[in-house]
Amino acid sequence: MRRHNEQRASCIQPEKLKEDVDFAYTKLKEMHPQLYWYISKENLDHKFDSIKQTINEPLTPLQFYFKLQPVIADIREGHLSLRIPRKKFTPKEIKQLENKKGMFSRFEYYVENDRLFIIENKDSIENIKPGTEVLTINDIPISEYLKKYRRLVSSDGFNTTFQSYFLKDWFFYFYVAENGFSDHAKIETLYNGERKTFQLKRETKSETEIKKDKELEKRTAEKKVNDYVAFNNSYNRNFRFIDENKTIAYIKVKSFSKDYSEKFYKETFEKIKNSKSSYLIIDVRNNYGGSLDEINNLYSYLTSDPYVLIKPSQVTSKIAPLKTSYFRQSNFFQYAYKSLTYPTFFFAQTFSTYKKDGKVYYKMKADKTAKPNKDTFNGKIFVLINGGSFSASSIFTSKLKNDKRAVLVGEETGGANDGTVAGFYSYQILPNSKINLPVGLLLVQPNITFTHTRKGVIPDVSITEKMQDILDKKDPQMEWILNEIEKEKNQNK
Repeated sequence: MRRHNEQRASCIQPEKLKEDVDFAYTKLKEMHPQLYWYISKENLDHKFDSIKQTINEPLTPLQFYFKLQPVIADIREGHLSLRIPRKKFTPKEIKQLENKKGMFSRFEYYVENDRLFIIENKDSIENIKPGTEVLTINDIPISEYLKKYRRLVSSDGFNTTFQSYFLKDWFFYFYVAENGFSDHAKIETLYNGERKTFQLKRETKSETEIKKDKELEKRTAEKKVNDYVAFNNSYNRNFRFIDENKTIAYIKVKSFSKDYSEKFYKETFEKIKNSKSSYLIIDVRNNYGGSLDEINNLYSYLTSDPYVLIKPSQVTSKIAPLKTSYFRQSNFFQYAYKSLTYPTFFFAQTFSTYKKDGKVYYKMKADKTAKPNKDTFNGKIFVLINGGSFSASSIFTSKLKNDKRAVLVGEETGGANDGTVAGFYSYQILPNSKINLPVGLLLVQPNITFTHTRKGVIPDVSITEKMQDILDKKDPQMEWILNEIEKEKNQNK
């Protein structure tokens, strides 16, 4: 840990950094199955060559990250990103941080262009009102940070909605990685034309608050099935009926985590079937994706015909699945155990690939024909999407749209309509800066007729949520669906 932090703070000579640039590009060409999907080889070659020309003085790993990551982001593959070099903490330091409240994380944010707004202040910190714009942090304009951080973020292809959603969640991850943890910060704000300055403090939790945190972390049966997240005291999966007659069912999934998901969907769709619901609303707004198995299982409840969720997943070579960093982040005992099980892993991965028409593919459960579930829903389906719907959320919704099984309402998704590169990763460490570069090894594409638009999943009904809607606790996208259902009900009377 001490060595890591010392290395993070030390400067690396230009020649060594240029070696890291070449190493990164070599590994991408070797392992990424669709590297030139959104950028030509000539253009990407030029970008990697150009970045080396700008490295003419020693840089810390963090400074080097801010130089190289924009080039990685220009590949426009949303799962592909350098890991930002962060300070490591001792167990004592971690304990101290856990016993303190967040300083920036206790607010909810909204990003619009190069402006950052506070839209929720649950703890009424300094009585800052929702709708307040944050102008500066410690006298540095927010716009400077946003312009800098925006260059680090890439969605799939030429999508225009993802960055603002991602930045509202990750702005302070970048900020803290760059500026370090602090117990104080001065922010300048603007609300209703009035500028104010506040001194934020990282407060220490009381014994009561620490005890409450521990209680929240306990996993009850309900918390397991609904995938409870103690960090923000919320459930990852929610189900309810919207109306008294139970004709409209609503499922909200914040992340396809897979944890206890089979039980959740089994119980949920049994209730929907028993209630004879006519309409189902599935909400995957702000869902960054997750498990392919979970969306495959969910899809089985939404179709009455056998289906195939994804096309065969391409890899660059038969040995690509062996490059998944099997021993990564293992302590001594885990390493010893994995050493014993490695032969099994080796043979399983070796026989998981096959060659067809000159290309190599990886065997996946989701590319096989699946049967509809016995409790499949046969009514009308609406799906809520936005720029925060990414990865597995985009595969799920593009398949629904292609099969004409749902009406998509909201905004273009942050993930591509025609697939992405993810699945599992090879974690490459740049030899001199020691920055981690996870490279996705699988080309995962929904089993659809491709649009070739190089954009996200486009909604059938386009409705953009504005910041004022959030402040007024309005949901125009959901309102449109409920109004549409009411119209249909009245027509069928």
